[in-house]
Amino acid sequence: MNTLYPIFIKAHQLQFLIVGGGYVALEKLEFLYKSSPEAQVTMVAPFVRNETLEFIQDKPVKVILKKYRRRHLKNKNIVIATTDKPEINLQVNRDCKRQNILVNVADTPDQCDFYMGGIVTKGNLKIGISTNGKSPTLAKRLRQWLEAILPEEIDPLLETLRKYRKTLKKDFEFKVKEMNKITESLIK
Repeated sequence: MNTLYPIFIKAHQLQFLIVGGGYVALEKLEFLYKSSPEAQVTMVAPFVRNETLEFIQDKPVKVILKKYRRRHLKNKNIVIATTDKPEINLQVNRDCKRQNILVNVADTPDQCDFYMGGIVTKGNLKIGISTNGKSPTLAKRLRQWLEAILPEEIDPLLETLRKYRKTLKKDFEFKVKEMNKITESLIK
């Protein structure tokens, strides 16, 4: 059973730290900036790949070309450890735990407070997909399938529903019932 609690965070209001500068770090950066182009990221690594430097050229990423130290966690809200050294990733995890900072250790589910699941974005619609860390590949395939079947023109529908919801004047329970009634036909 998947007991993860899905939330959508305002990444531009948080401070991210990525520890590592290799291919996995680039993958995590691409994933983050695809959904949250204004995310504030600091990257710490003794070496950062050229592909990563090219990717972050026009993004608000601060690069620190040094080995990870606990002090790099100062004022950070979310940390992603991507090094190829398990002992460093474990130290990042422990340091984050001591400071109550959410941490994701790439490809090590038991050291993660959260997973970066598959995300489908069509205009203002965003759908998160989780396999509870069991199969990122399946999450990717489901994302591709949903991207293929969802219409590109979903924003006009969302705007119409938003306007209709604003016209409803009664209590919250009434609004929910009305919105359920009007959207029920979408799935039939």
